[in-house]
Amino acid sequence: MNIKITADSTCDLSPELVKKYNIDILPLYIIKEGKSYKDMLEITPQDIFEHVNAGGAITSTAAINVADYIDYFTPLSKEYDAIIHINISAEFSSCNQNARTAAEDFDNVYVVDSRNLSTGSGLLVLEAAEAAAEGKEPQEIVDMLNELTSKVEASFVIEKLDYLRKGGRCSALAALGANLLSLRPCIEVKNGKMAVGKKYRGKFNYCIEKYVSERISVRNDIRTKRIFVTHSHCEKSLVDSVKKIVGNTLKFDEIIETTAGCTVSSHCGPNTLGILFIRK
Repeated sequence: MNIKITADSTCDLSPELVKKYNIDILPLYIIKEGKSYKDMLEITPQDIFEHVNAGGAITSTAAINVADYIDYFTPLSKEYDAIIHINISAEFSSCNQNARTAAEDFDNVYVVDSRNLSTGSGLLVLEAAEAAAEGKEPQEIVDMLNELTSKVEASFVIEKLDYLRKGGRCSALAALGANLLSLRPCIEVKNGKMAVGKKYRGKFNYCIEKYVSERISVRNDIRTKRIFVTHSHCEKSLVDSVKKIVGNTLKFDEIIETTAGCTVSSHCGPNTLGILFIRK
């Protein structure tokens, strides 16, 4: 069968990966000063950081609406035998619900809730693309993805809580206290929702290296097919150090670096880094 794998822009896959696996990406909307921009097409994370650094208000995100999905699925449904679309967790956005509503108009569109975000979703997108290339049936791929969602392990460490504070996701007092104490919270995705995990303390680079080591060392439950190192404009030296730690700890077939798109960047700000992989 001729199957098309699609995803929303929150999956944070690089243009190179999108091209390699022939994936189509549908952008969410980023709202800056009341105007909508298409994620990574009309606005980039650097645009957001420069805007906020200049004193501008924090940007927000808006879901892809039902009409957008219908317009998107219509030509693809005629060209392909099946379309499998993978969304950011339904707990984070109405994208999944809107895509499911749109899919009711088609008999060959399948919608999957990744129960994740960023390259946590991206891991599933690549698994779907590989399964489609192997000739698996659409429902078989969907069932496989739904089984994998609970095995994706996604987490990030944030340098400062400034963006979360400006976005109303933590109090000014909590942000001030964290910054004064050099606390770097680890944000984890569990059951499709975000939760605060361990709080690291100290210089950001030290905290990141400790987080990465703790996350993957002394474990035998990690699939070593691939791991993502996803970050929002962290220093190259830090990213290289993370990839070295990962490579020295477990022998992954692929260690893939990607930069976070506008959705993660809008909420977490610059200097956020995470490692994302699938458990056995």
